[in-house]
Amino acid sequence: MPIIREEDKLWPDPTESHREERDRRMSNVVTTRLEVERLKLNQELLREKIPFFRELEPEVMAQVIPWITERKLKRNAIIFIEEDVGDEIYFILSGSVHIYSFDGVKRVILALLQEGDFFGEMALMKPGLVRSATAETMAPTRLLALRRPDFEALIEAHPRLALHMLNYTMERLRRANQQIYDLTFLNVRTRIIKRLLRMAAERGKPDPDGMGMVIDVKLTHQQLADMVGSVRETATKALLELQDEGLITIRNKMVVIPDPHRLEAKLEEAQ
Repeated sequence: MPIIREEDKLWPDPTESHREERDRRMSNVVTTRLEVERLKLNQELLREKIPFFRELEPEVMAQVIPWITERKLKRNAIIFIEEDVGDEIYFILSGSVHIYSFDGVKRVILALLQEGDFFGEMALMKPGLVRSATAETMAPTRLLALRRPDFEALIEAHPRLALHMLNYTMERLRRANQQIYDLTFLNVRTRIIKRLLRMAAERGKPDPDGMGMVIDVKLTHQQLADMVGSVRETATKALLELQDEGLITIRNKMVVIPDPHRLEAKLEEAQ
């Protein structure tokens, strides 16, 4: 479960009156600001690490920073579980997180998130909504968290922030719809090719050995199988075929695509 330090527990009991809640929060602002200073959580750092904050005005950022808290999590730590009631949005300062659900038989990874990404926003849209999936760390991870009351206050004071959030959320919805289509109409090999190309576009870096593009994420065969809604044995077979054809290589658990254009051509042929 998430590791929450005592200094992060700044949030009042929901039965307190609005005035008591505000007084209590104000009494803890000094502690929060000291924590922010210790973490060097200034506007420049947030804008550098997390794209979501880059379009926010300085005055909005000044209001956000005092209410951000940090979570330091180990690998394989559960952040929240599907059907939990959500009351926080999370931003990844470092590390990686995968979002997954169960289809009744196997786990399906819905998203693989890294530094700069955010998640958990859907459950904040309406009080009482539950998490639609489970979030778990894939590596030691530092998260920044913003609670619902402060998030709602920011939205009320700065409506443009809601539009900013909506743009990100709609893109994720589009990807979810595409994933449903892929699971329905494409075979496992084609789904793997498509997922690798997407990850290369999002997380790819030039191979220092001059061998094309490296997907800068360490993946097991099981994790890749979970991403495409398959079993590990089928995913392993497809990966071996792609390696035999020279379309990919595996190095230190990272996929290298020697010629992305050739892999794209294979995808076009299969669709």
